[in-house]
Amino acid sequence: MPRKNKNALIVFARDPVMGQVKTRLNQFLDLQTICELYTCFLSDSLSTVSSIESVDCFAGIYPSSTSGYFERLNPSLPLRTFIQEGKDLGDRMKNTFSARFSEGYEQVVIIGADSPSLPSAYIKQAFDFKQDVVLGPSVDGGYYLIGMREKLINLFDGITWGSSNVLKETHSRLKSNGLTLGLLPVWYDVDRPDDLIFLKDHLELMASVGKKEGVLTHDFLSTVSF
Repeated sequence: MPRKNKNALIVFARDPVMGQVKTRLNQFLDLQTICELYTCFLSDSLSTVSSIESVDCFAGIYPSSTSGYFERLNPSLPLRTFIQEGKDLGDRMKNTFSARFSEGYEQVVIIGADSPSLPSAYIKQAFDFKQDVVLGPSVDGGYYLIGMREKLINLFDGITWGSSNVLKETHSRLKSNGLTLGLLPVWYDVDRPDDLIFLKDHLELMASVGKKEGVLTHDFLSTVSF
């Protein structure tokens, strides 16, 4: 699929295979429920990015696509897929940014599939920043969104991925390289049981006021007791 827009929006997603997603919930829910839940996370995330206008949308799949989920997506969905490549998360993001910039994109934004309630307005806002880098801080010490305007691949080297220091270390790397930063509002990922309990209550509140994000996850969680 050729490039249609000057900006690219990418969802980093794990292939929804039972036992290989959301493993920190394994002591809280059974594996089948976790896999179905993550599939809802993924579908809601893809629905959100597909609603963003004037961007080309991608799903970066890790580690491979064996579940059949991505092959079953509606062909009319404006989405390209690719397999993430790299030894760790930083390497995979670095390679993804490099690939998209080599295709001619001027601005590239990556989000995860761990925030099904993430407002589409935050993603749209990310493309309005003129700084070198835009970050969406997460309450766990990482970030739910990162965007760039140039191929700043050295930004990801030496970061302690998976720790609560990711945001702090990334900020230090930005400062040491003299890069400007645009900052989005704080949001949250869902990785642990407490996160999921909060998400269920939050999505119920969002639905009550007509918010469109996280609809499938909301409906699924309404059938799950914990």
